[in-house]
Amino acid sequence: MYRAKRAASLKAKRRVGKYELGRTIGEGTFAKVRIAKNMENWDHVAIKILDKAKVHKNKLAEQIRREICTMKLVQHPNVVRLYEVMGSKTRVYIVLEFVMGGELHDIIATSGRLKEEEARRYFQQLINAVDYCHSRGVYHRDLKLENLLLDVAGNLKISDFGLSALSDQVKVIDDMGLPRWRRRPGAGAFVVGALGRAPGAGRLGARPGGGCVVVV
Repeated sequence: MYRAKRAASLKAKRRVGKYELGRTIGEGTFAKVRIAKNMENWDHVAIKILDKAKVHKNKLAEQIRREICTMKLVQHPNVVRLYEVMGSKTRVYIVLEFVMGGELHDIIATSGRLKEEEARRYFQQLINAVDYCHSRGVYHRDLKLENLLLDVAGNLKISDFGLSALSDQVKVIDDMGLPRWRRRPGAGAFVVGALGRAPGAGRLGARPGGGCVVVV
């Protein structure tokens, strides 16, 4: 009886909503990333799991909120997709597209310099994604090889919007958690103020990162 209860408890810990958690594929001070399986369609996803206590203790709540808001704004084939966000009393679960090919940084470190044709293709995809993000009022501000992932088809995808910034317009999140833009927020909406004119917060803040990627 005890073993059955323990097995059921362990199984429950491996489930978050409709997702069955698998191995850890990344871990930091405040979060870990685990591969998971959607039990409804059997697709694999990556779930970023954040400890709420650590997030609040280190005053990272606004950064996490901004990351989620900006990812809801961008839907592009060369940007890692955000599927949904869930929460419990102690954890926040950010469900993301699982990009199987790994970091471009690791691929270059292992295989050496890219062929010119490959580098040109990746850079074109990077610039297309950056231009799209800018058109949506989103500025990544942390473009580097570690934040560029490759899928199984060899397509580049930008990840990690934790240091991103929004345009000078006021950001409004409606009751469904969907982002929209207004200069004056209406009733029943959650408002996140603009980040102001911090250095690198505008369009010029992301483009130099792309240039550095090319130089590397």
